[in-house]
Amino acid sequence: MCRKSICQSFIAFLQQSKFVQILENISLKAYNTFGIDVKAAHFAEARSLEELTALLSDARWKAMPVMFLGGGSNVLFTRDFAGLLIKNSIKGIHPIAEDDHYVFLKAYSGEIWHELVLHAIEQNLGGIENLSLIPGTVGAAPMQNIGAYGVELKGVFYCLEALNLQTLHVEIFEAEQCQFGYRESFFKKEGKGKYFILSVTLKLSKHPKFNTTYGAIQTTLDELGEKELSIRAISRAVVHIRNSKLPNPAVIGNAGSFFKNPEVSAEEYIALKNEFPNIPGYYLEDGKVKVPAGWMIEQCGWKGKRIGNTGSHKDQALVLVNYGDAQGDEIYALALEIQKSVQEKFDITISPEVNVI
Repeated sequence: MCRKSICQSFIAFLQQSKFVQILENISLKAYNTFGIDVKAAHFAEARSLEELTALLSDARWKAMPVMFLGGGSNVLFTRDFAGLLIKNSIKGIHPIAEDDHYVFLKAYSGEIWHELVLHAIEQNLGGIENLSLIPGTVGAAPMQNIGAYGVELKGVFYCLEALNLQTLHVEIFEAEQCQFGYRESFFKKEGKGKYFILSVTLKLSKHPKFNTTYGAIQTTLDELGEKELSIRAISRAVVHIRNSKLPNPAVIGNAGSFFKNPEVSAEEYIALKNEFPNIPGYYLEDGKVKVPAGWMIEQCGWKGKRIGNTGSHKDQALVLVNYGDAQGDEIYALALEIQKSVQEKFDITISPEVNVI
């Protein structure tokens, strides 16, 4: 099947009015899950490719920075944004093609990721149930190569469409071109700032294989009394786990896991194990070992610790929170202190998963 042939309906599907309202000096508190009250000098919402290209073609914005915002769940604002912020509201989910084993499901980038997971479950399509309740939009998923509970996006990824911000032409990227890594992709490295992801097409299974070996999924299934294994049951277990471990941004500001889990060589892990016998680790296919950043942060005494209006959450050290009135630079200062203490104790650098603006 030609990947280009399943990605050709985008422009026709999205054509709408060119009129886009530009708002001035707008608070972004409601547009980021940390709840940081900074302002954007100019703010617009794009609901179609045509609206987006009309905005980007406008000469008014050539001399100022332009930023795109999805669900605001992976960003920490430390200052006002003195440019044009474009909220991505390009939505839609529909199948492109199918065969005896798979359905190729296209989702547009402004869709909420968990809504896509629920849609797939309703259609009995497997592959992303372990990624339930991950915050953010579909457009952010390939940028981060999101993953959880033994599953990564790259395992079901088929292709994506992205707007070249220089030429304003739509380009198609297959998996190899995306250069997926651990919470990494081409769009966070060489392609950073050069493309806007428009849609993602996933290859989902009509005959799903269940993955319950990672973390506490099987234990949670037993606790919930799930007698029959299914993608819906796995999703419910994952949602239960995430709700029990991670604070709701609607109640307390946060962006989920602030740091990525670092990867070390097997030799480094053995040395760490000799010094810290209880340190957990997960061996990867490439021979490296993933070490939980949350465990190391907790060992450094940060779990539940509050400094002013911010702190490390009481149930999950990996989550930095805004207790109500924190400024972005306060949260970033805390992150730097946590990085420093982990480096000093374990000689491991933990990197932010959140984009700091």
